[in-house]
Amino acid sequence: MFDADVAVVGLGAWGSCALWTLARRGVRAVGIERFTPGHSMGSSGGTSRMFRTACLEHPGLVPLARRSLELWHELQSSAGQPLIDSSGGLLIGPRDGHIIAGTLAASRVHDLPVQMWDSGDLRNRMPVHAGLPDHHIGVWEQGAGLIRPERAIAAAVRIAEAAGARVFTDTKVTGVELVTDGAVVSTPVRDLRVRQVVVTAGGWLGSLVDELPVETVRMPMTWFEPMADRERFVLDRLPVFMRQLDDGVCVWGHGILPWNNAHAGLVKLGLEDSDGRFPVIDPEAFDRSVSPEDWDLLVGRLRTAVPGVREVPARVSVCMYTRTPDNQFLLGRPRRDPRLVIAGGCNNHGFKHATGVGEAVADLVMGRPPSYDLAFCDPDRFG
Repeated sequence: MFDADVAVVGLGAWGSCALWTLARRGVRAVGIERFTPGHSMGSSGGTSRMFRTACLEHPGLVPLARRSLELWHELQSSAGQPLIDSSGGLLIGPRDGHIIAGTLAASRVHDLPVQMWDSGDLRNRMPVHAGLPDHHIGVWEQGAGLIRPERAIAAAVRIAEAAGARVFTDTKVTGVELVTDGAVVSTPVRDLRVRQVVVTAGGWLGSLVDELPVETVRMPMTWFEPMADRERFVLDRLPVFMRQLDDGVCVWGHGILPWNNAHAGLVKLGLEDSDGRFPVIDPEAFDRSVSPEDWDLLVGRLRTAVPGVREVPARVSVCMYTRTPDNQFLLGRPRRDPRLVIAGGCNNHGFKHATGVGEAVADLVMGRPPSYDLAFCDPDRFG
């Protein structure tokens, strides 16, 4: 006797969208979430996440991003509330740096409608970036923008429930056992027997599925108050950006959000995890307190990269995400096991793809051929 055809373990960005897709396709599905959907304990807190189709991380992600954008708008329509803000996005750096080179490579392969700006154009269009060197350029993507992560996750779970999915919240999964005809998902309350299990547990993925090439890292998130001229830092004048400096360090962020949120009036800024900057942690026992070590390196770069904000952040929090050796996702059936699908290893560039990943997971569960080639995300690619 099966409790469901499939269980989705972890209802963060990817899991909530997988459950949403499965439920609206009529699959008998159950979702299990350790906390409350849209919580701040994993990888999806912090009020905003960048969306772009010019995927500098791998050209093969562009079709997934395009499909994800279509699905974000579908989810937004079903939710009846704003989830995505298409205010544009900017990639900045030296032409031969990984930010610009990767962005232009993806744009060429998929003929993306991006604009290239020289340093003079950038200074005129975006005065906050006026201090950039002459040899830096910018790539503007008009369709880029921001997603509201907590609201989007909560909406996906709510709509999945309305379509027939069962959801268990505040329920910790203590084990996933693959048995002869399916899987048993263990919780402190009860065990659930299902034909297939999808594990989308974010930072806890490695503790539930053995032998995965994934590690969980701690990342600070910081918000800064403008020192003066607040209007200079509103989102329309400082849209979401990634900027590589000459020493290779990459700063990202966006201006003051136009909607009510927990960080009203503040500029969100942070650093990319280059060269393994962020420490590996145990997701069950990592320190969520903050100290100047969490922002000192960033603040030192902001004096030239984004001048005009105070040198001590007004708000700081920490999140965690999973990292793989090649910075690409883990998406598929480990060892081709028909009972198990995993989706993880977001590498801090996965939220934008959540709706598309959810659809890809549902396709795997249902035995449908993939809509695009995601072989570079095969969880068995490392041997």
